[in-house]
Amino acid sequence: MLSIKNSNKYEETIKYSKFISLIFRVYNEEEVKKIINNIKKEYPSATHYCYAYIIENNIKSSDDGEPSKTAGIPILNQIIGHNLNYTLIVVIRYFGGIKLGTGLLTRTYAKVAREVITKDNIIELVKGYNIDITFNYDNTKDIDYILSNSKIISKIYNNDITYNALVTEETLNKLNNYKVIINNETYIEKE
Repeated sequence: MLSIKNSNKYEETIKYSKFISLIFRVYNEEEVKKIINNIKKEYPSATHYCYAYIIENNIKSSDDGEPSKTAGIPILNQIIGHNLNYTLIVVIRYFGGIKLGTGLLTRTYAKVAREVITKDNIIELVKGYNIDITFNYDNTKDIDYILSNSKIISKIYNNDITYNALVTEETLNKLNNYKVIINNETYIEKE
């Protein structure tokens, strides 16, 4: 499964209309809503906030007031065409005073969505787990070694140490001598 590593931005002006394309990795609809609300606050005077996303089998697009199927579907087609999942693309438009017509409008939304997807930003996601692992201080070196290719989200130091981390199934199997709590299954970057 493919997704994107980092958020990215692309801008282009067509006949005085400014288009700003933004891409994000997302895992649920709440994240999508939060990102779109933040974009509306960051770009408050924009005319349209068109978007599309794929999260597993949850697929959605929005023209946000543009003529039907001229914005959301062309954006969605770029996500599908690059085989991306857990991906949101938002295209912000500042209307420049000249109507582009449905053909040019559709091509423009497709282009700015395509341009924000860069090959060096596409990564493979694999099934993984969000875990909490608790261990004593003597095991820190071993745990750090086992988790060296994993993403450690947080570390809490009390009588024991607890890490919250994202790990692959292979890494999880190496931790079976320790107290591990699996919070949930997720998709993570391939190690």
